[in-house]
Amino acid sequence: MTELFGDGRAIALLLVAGFLSNEIWRAAGVVIGGKMDENAEILIWVRAVAAAILAGVIAQILISPPGVLATVPAAVRFSAAAFGFAVFLIARRSVFAGVLAGEVIIVAGKWWLG
Repeated sequence: MTELFGDGRAIALLLVAGFLSNEIWRAAGVVIGGKMDENAEILIWVRAVAAAILAGVIAQILISPPGVLATVPAAVRFSAAAFGFAVFLIARRSVFAGVLAGEVIIVAGKWWLG
């Protein structure tokens, strides 16, 4: 079992540093956010910043992909993003449907082009 998970201390560190440290802020956000008006200016700003960061990350992954994704041709990556976005809109803003459609295009394109 240690071959699969490695040292138990590494898992414990991951849980404490990665999971629990974020859960504190998540819980604080739920407590504070539950009392705020959904249309408050600060929340509109936070949503806009989150959308901008997400768009930047997606653009960076498309333009200079990391790891194995770099072996997929740019035309396939951009086509998958466009097709996934179209499916997202057609499927009544279903994130699952959009991501699944984009993944299918990437896998099929990589398989077809080799």
